Amino acid sequence: MARLLSSGEIQEKISRLPKWTIIGQHIQTIRRFNNFLEAMAFVNQLIQPAESAGHHPDIEISYNRVTITLTTHDAGGLTEKDFELAEVITGL
Repeated sequence: MARLLSSGEIQEKISRLPKWTIIGQHIQTIRRFNNFLEAMAFVNQLIQPAESAGHHPDIEISYNRVTITLTTHDAGGLTEKDFELAEVITGL
């Protein structure tokens, strides 16, 4: 099982991800697009990185807005896996 990060480690890592926020034991970002088709195209881009990492985000789609939330469920909080996938998602 992945090791939970300390609050100091979480703060250091989130500082490198300005489009992400900490919400309890999760990190989250919201991306806005011009329309539903663009939002869905973005969501489809998440498949390969999530499958490759074996780590899957919670995704909420509302027309042109996509909310991505990451946590390591089996560890009960934030781990290195969450921040690694967040970095990949940020680059999309």
